[in-house]
Amino acid sequence: MSEVENESTSAPETAAAFMEALNATDSNGTDALNATAKFVATPEGTALAYGSLVLMALVPIFFGALRSVACSKSKELGEKAYESGIRNTSDMPETITSRDAARFPIIASCTLFGLYLFFKVFSQAYINLLLSVYFFVLGVLALSHTISPLLSRVIPSSVPNKQYQLLFTQGTGENKEEIINYEFDTNNLVCLLASGVVGVWYILKKHWIANNLFGLAFALNGVELLHLNNVSTGCILLGGLFVYDIFWVFGTNVMVTVAKSFEAPIKLVFPQDLLEKGLDASNFAMLGLGDIVIPGIFIALLLRFDVSLKKNSRTYFCSSFLAYIFGLGLTIFVMHTFKHAQPALLYLVPACVGFPVVVALFKGELTEMFRYEESIGDEGLAKDDSSEPLKKDQ
Repeated sequence: MSEVENESTSAPETAAAFMEALNATDSNGTDALNATAKFVATPEGTALAYGSLVLMALVPIFFGALRSVACSKSKELGEKAYESGIRNTSDMPETITSRDAARFPIIASCTLFGLYLFFKVFSQAYINLLLSVYFFVLGVLALSHTISPLLSRVIPSSVPNKQYQLLFTQGTGENKEEIINYEFDTNNLVCLLASGVVGVWYILKKHWIANNLFGLAFALNGVELLHLNNVSTGCILLGGLFVYDIFWVFGTNVMVTVAKSFEAPIKLVFPQDLLEKGLDASNFAMLGLGDIVIPGIFIALLLRFDVSLKKNSRTYFCSSFLAYIFGLGLTIFVMHTFKHAQPALLYLVPACVGFPVVVALFKGELTEMFRYEESIGDEGLAKDDSSEPLKKDQ
């Protein structure tokens, strides 16, 4: 969780944004303290800002977890359709195995250090221009995928909804091979157009509402489509990123250096001076998407575990969801008590892992919880944690 910033597109803001996206903050807190000295938020403004951030964090976790259940149920059907030649697999989840989870902090560290070298060698303006285009494309696609189910429910069935197919093949005759076979409809095109408008708004204005729309879409899609194959994998992933946070934030200045040069919609923001300045407010409290997606995919896994028990209860989902609220609240409390920005995963990881484990111990289901395995493709149970995740055509 970051402190307050004074300009909506300033370097300190983007610094805090990237650090939060990687679940970390500046170890010396200088920018945060300086900003606090320039602007003192009212108690009402602070409560509104952080209350809104907590609510915005809970929405993609809750709905992303629910959508992940439906996504998991359709996985087998999707694999069968894929084998039959229907390759419209954009809604297929990516399964994260234990090997993937163990490698993730290493890959993230290499990426972070690579960005550090890039910003040292190349012009910051050109790199951020490329990043803006990259996140524009990703944001439009993510937002379109997010609102498509909602639009399908809102539009009356009497309105024509034409079907389309985008087909790319390679070779001819018997050697002809499908590369992309993507099916979509009129509703998808409308969603894409609406998302494109938001994308242009963000590119031109970098407005905080457009930023949040993209951020919420990224978070919800991440929770929905990134599936952990078992609880042990989740513990490995969260534990690895917990150590990753501590090392890169408090052990080096690499993350801080990269963060001060990075611009992207990778955080949720809410102004603390909204009551005074309205939509033109510019003193933001923020939360990185990593603090939402990483615990969120673990919470979604526990919801799918609840469903697999077939007991018509959501005990583990509720306990982990409440643990997330507790951990996020503790992050805010510590930050304001010590006037220092905090890496949220420092509190979220122990809470989100610890609470469900305690509940499982109390119910005598700890062994069953750690034995739970999600199916991968049509191989049935994922008995081999080292197996590669599903590959999908984009």
